Amino acid sequence: MLMVVALIALAAINIAAFVAFGIDKDRAERERQRLPENHLLLLALCGGAVGAVAGQQFFRHKTRKQPFRTLLIGALLVNIVVAVWLLSPEVRAQVMGWIFG
Repeated sequence: MLMVVALIALAAINIAAFVAFGIDKDRAERERQRLPENHLLLLALCGGAVGAVAGQQFFRHKTRKQPFRTLLIGALLVNIVVAVWLLSPEVRAQVMGWIFG
């Protein structure tokens, strides 16, 4: 059950990051108030890096802007490291032990 909730939360934050890039691109084209870059990066760092990178490529938004691009790739690498760490059998067993005593 816990794994299902975690996967739903992960999917939600990735969808939110993807949509945020679309909203920011639309606002940029309409010369409206933009989403702060740190909000986009925070979504990526909190587990939404795949959605953020997908949104960046799909909407062709902030693909050349530095250091944003480097920070986004860094967030993706952090997401990968955390996922590998959490999915390792030893860590998974330890977390389940903490939760279920």
